[in-house]
Amino acid sequence: MSEGQPSVSGAGSSDGAGQSLWQACIDLLAQELSEQQFNTWIKPLSATVADDLSRVVIFVGNRFKLDWIRAQYAGRISSLLEKLYGQPVVVELALAPREAPVRTQSAPILTELDTPAEPLAASDESGAPQFRTRLNSGLTFDTLVEGTANRMARAAAMHVAGTPGHLYNPLFIYGGVGLGKTHLMHAVGNKLLADRTDAKVLYIHAEQFVSDVVKSYQRKTFDEFKERYHSLDLLLIDDVQFFANKDRTQEEFFNAFEALLAKKSHIVMTSDTYPKGLTDIHERLVSRFDSGLTVAIEPPELEMRVAILINKARAEGAEMPEEVAFFVAKNVRSNVRELEGALRKILAYSRFNQKEISILLAREALRDLLSIQNRQISVENIQKTVADYYKIKVADMYSKKRPTSIARPRQIAMYLAKELTQKSLPEIGELFGGRDHTTVLHAVRKIAGERQQLTELNQQLHVLEQTLKG
Repeated sequence: MSEGQPSVSGAGSSDGAGQSLWQACIDLLAQELSEQQFNTWIKPLSATVADDLSRVVIFVGNRFKLDWIRAQYAGRISSLLEKLYGQPVVVELALAPREAPVRTQSAPILTELDTPAEPLAASDESGAPQFRTRLNSGLTFDTLVEGTANRMARAAAMHVAGTPGHLYNPLFIYGGVGLGKTHLMHAVGNKLLADRTDAKVLYIHAEQFVSDVVKSYQRKTFDEFKERYHSLDLLLIDDVQFFANKDRTQEEFFNAFEALLAKKSHIVMTSDTYPKGLTDIHERLVSRFDSGLTVAIEPPELEMRVAILINKARAEGAEMPEEVAFFVAKNVRSNVRELEGALRKILAYSRFNQKEISILLAREALRDLLSIQNRQISVENIQKTVADYYKIKVADMYSKKRPTSIARPRQIAMYLAKELTQKSLPEIGELFGGRDHTTVLHAVRKIAGERQQLTELNQQLHVLEQTLKG
């Protein structure tokens, strides 16, 4: 190494002043970012630091990652280095040498997140000899890709599986289609049966419960119906919004609900909306739904979508290049089912045309889907939708006014623009009256953080997202 040439430092290195500066920057980023963001983008980086600490060259694994780091993280890295050093630090990005490729950690293999359980054979028999759990043994906590979008729901579900009948009873999980609600319920059931082989566990869709109620009335077999449902240790019931306008079913479910809670059995339910958002459900039933813990599963964030695509492709016997996974994940945001549908199209297109998977091939395979996505959501549409929802003028989105009644919806609109469009922070800032990208970043982080803490805000965002996605 010639005099004045920077010294090399990996993310985990700590030798010398240069390495110490880089490691300190890495440590700060680890505190700021989610674990998945940090592991995906920052942890694989290596850097060279000049002897006088005035210049840092960061090495990135490929061109796609380099562009993404430059757009999303380079400014923050530069600010942190300057803050740590006390003087400006020049930050440069470069591709890592081929002989020392940067690798990301592989995520666990994913199985389908929202598999319909009705056609499945029972995975176990316990209690009565013919008792069918209707559980899919492949849907476990280990096969669920974890991210910010489902972390709280997963933690609550694991707690229920470990100590059923105590806290979080009932557990009510809500969110849009294809986000992994069903997977979580099966995971709870499978974990409980692994711990207690004699436990009576039943997974059922709400429509099947309705059917069972109708049959019990027709055949006058209510004793059998009550024996089946009132004797369970764990009832997992999917899509309770299907009880709407079915008075007799709601009455029977209320009775089963009360009987199970009285014997300290656990109930886990899912729905497409939070309890108070359910329509045509009796108030006393809604109050029961809301009496335990209510948690949301959100659409998966970018890194989570990438992990799902790469590992689902691997499960299908194909390798999806990272840059292709990021391209697809940036364009398919709504749920895991759409991601899997996009993946199937790409794999079929690749096999039919005997071409390797690339961004060009993915763009061609998903041409119709990308066209629909691009037409549906724009920053302007987000601004109008949010303004209507909070009863302010669209012009307030661009204005310099700062009262809370305006500033808060504006921050929410910025957050949704970042989540639901491909616009960069500077582009979003420009569309909000020429604001600086740091203002947008502050709004995005603020709303994202509060969403995890404030149930009311989370519910409002859920409604806005569903409205925007049509």
